[in-house]
Amino acid sequence: MTIARYIALLLAFGCLFAGSAEATRLEVAEDAPFWAHLGAAVLLWAHIGGGVLGLLSGVAAIASRKGSRLHRLAGKIFFVSMFVTYAIGAGVAPFLPEGQRPNFVAGIMALYLLISGVLTVQGRGRVSASWTSYAGLASALAITAMGATFMYMGANSETGTVDGSPPQAFILFMVAGSFAAIGELNLILRRSLAGAARLARHLWRMCFSMFLASGSLFLGQPQVFPDWFHATTLPIWLAFAPLLAMLVWLVLVRLPRRKRMQAA
Repeated sequence: MTIARYIALLLAFGCLFAGSAEATRLEVAEDAPFWAHLGAAVLLWAHIGGGVLGLLSGVAAIASRKGSRLHRLAGKIFFVSMFVTYAIGAGVAPFLPEGQRPNFVAGIMALYLLISGVLTVQGRGRVSASWTSYAGLASALAITAMGATFMYMGANSETGTVDGSPPQAFILFMVAGSFAAIGELNLILRRSLAGAARLARHLWRMCFSMFLASGSLFLGQPQVFPDWFHATTLPIWLAFAPLLAMLVWLVLVRLPRRKRMQAA
């Protein structure tokens, strides 16, 4: 099944139930029809299950030799599971009663990085500029603009936040969006990428997308873990582990092939 078919299938699934979620915990009113309760439950468990499976398969993809059968299999599982998680998060956020604008933009950013990262390695040894590059450039610029807008709104609001998030939190949107936009522009101007440049584009987008999930879980969901866990530095290390792995692999892919294979 092609990437486009995966996306169409999963979007259809998400749109079927997205409107049924009307509470922060994906709950519906007690007098809601059966299908609404069923839809909310499906969304909740698909979101949780997809996130858990995505993080586990992401670890396998990062740890395995790049290009190996295990790496490709883990990468496919990571893409499908995290696509489900991100699509549900971004699709449900606008329907929640509490402010979820930052979460909506974060979900869109995670989806964009995930999809563009996978598309980078779909060709045989080379990624070429196409309409997806221009769509990606527009998405990256929009994410950067939303980060700047949220920073301004938070700095000038009475609470000093945007839906509970301080202005400093939106630096992430601006940094990731700017790097992604530069990457899309680089691909458009060069017409194609191959070798280390192609691998680097794939690696940083996939790892950063995974970081958005790990950070959301280990830093944004404290109620999931016991108190002793939060008394340690484990949440920080686990949250930022994808970024550390990204830095390591970005160095390795720039090494000569023999040294890269030995290091891997």
